[in-house]
Amino acid sequence: MKSPDRDKISKMSDLPNIGKAISAELEKIGLTHPKQLIGKNAYELYRQHCSRLGCKQDHCIIDVFLSAISYMEGGNSLPWWHFTKERKLYME
Repeated sequence: MKSPDRDKISKMSDLPNIGKAISAELEKIGLTHPKQLIGKNAYELYRQHCSRLGCKQDHCIIDVFLSAISYMEGGNSLPWWHFTKERKLYME
């Protein structure tokens, strides 16, 4: 798992769990720099993402958003699936 220096990250795709596709999707909902994730709500990002696409997407994308937000807010670099339990509890 990559663990770049948060202060030096300039591209979303440099974040743990964020590849080119998710980076492009985040850009399409207005997030172009990793620091913009600080304070964001992963569930709201998911809602915006689905709204932009016009259909519901797999809920695992929320886990990816949770992992990126957590990392930028000072959390450890963890695989996205470590956030699945948190998401499932929230969505019950």
